[in-house]
Amino acid sequence: MQYPNTEVIILGGSYAGLSAAMALGRSLRNVLIIDNGLPCNRQTPQSHNFLTQDGQSPSVIRELAKAQVLAYPTVQWLDDTAVKGEKVQDGFLINTASGQSVMTKKLIVATGIKDMLPDIKGFADCWGISVVHCPYCHGYEFRNQKTGILANGDKAFHLASLVKNLTDDLTILTAGKADFNPEQRSKFEKHNIKVVETEVTEIEHSKGVVNNIVFKDGSKARFDALYAAVPFVQHSDIPASLGCKLTAHNHIEINHLQQTTVSGIYACGDNSSGMRSVANAVSSGNLTGGMVNKELTEEAF
Repeated sequence: MQYPNTEVIILGGSYAGLSAAMALGRSLRNVLIIDNGLPCNRQTPQSHNFLTQDGQSPSVIRELAKAQVLAYPTVQWLDDTAVKGEKVQDGFLINTASGQSVMTKKLIVATGIKDMLPDIKGFADCWGISVVHCPYCHGYEFRNQKTGILANGDKAFHLASLVKNLTDDLTILTAGKADFNPEQRSKFEKHNIKVVETEVTEIEHSKGVVNNIVFKDGSKARFDALYAAVPFVQHSDIPASLGCKLTAHNHIEINHLQQTTVSGIYACGDNSSGMRSVANAVSSGNLTGGMVNKELTEEAF
C-alpha cells in the first residue's frame, strides 16, 4: 500500500475529479486521483460554453487543469483503473487493475458515463465531432445548417424544441415507427420539421464530419450535423457495488451536497447529472471538494 495517509480517493481525473481535487488540495487534504486517461470526450475537437476556454481542445483544458492541481503537494495521481471497492471500518478500500490497494476515509466518484453507441457504420467515428449530444455544447457551430436528430418519442421532441432555435432545416430520424402524440406532430408541422421513419444503416463522413445519412432502403440524404440521444451506463460499477442508489435515468443519486445514498461517498460530473458539460462538471466538482472537506473537518474538530 503506497499511499498510507490518503484521506480522499477520487475515481476519475477529468474535469469534475480535478475540480474536486483542487478544492481539497487547497485545504491541505491528502488526495489520490485514480484515472486511466480515457475521458468520454477524448474524440471531441473543441469544448464550448465554458468561460475563458470557449473553443479550446478538451485535452488542453484537462492537461492544464491536471498540472495546476498536481502543483498542490498533498494531491497525488495514479495512472490506473479502479476495479473494486470495499467498505471497511474506517472508510473504503479501493483495488486497482495493477494490483494496488489503497485505503481512504472518503470516496469521490467522478468516473463519468459510457455512451452505448448504436451499431451504425460510421457513427462512432463521428461521435463528438459532427454527431453530437448537446445543443448547448455544439449547437452554435452547426447553426443554420442541415441538421438531423436521431431519436424518437419524447427525447426527439425535446431535442427538436432546442435545435429548432438554431436551424430551420431540421429532420427527425426515428429509425422505425415514429412515436409522437398528436400535439407533438402538430408542433413539427407548425415548424416545418420533417420526420423520416426509415432505418439508418450508415453515416458517410470525412474524418468524422458527416456527409450523408444512408438508409436501409438504399437511399441517401445529405446532412451537416446529427444530434443523437443514445443510452448510457455508469463507467464504473464500484458505486453500485458499494450500495449507491441509481436514479430512474441511471445516474448516481445525490443530494444537494453531492452526497450519494452511502455515507462517505460523493459523486460529481456526468455520472450524477443530466447537465452534461465541462462547465457543470467543474462546478459540481468544486462543490464536492468543499463538502468532503467540510465533513472531514467536522469529524476531526
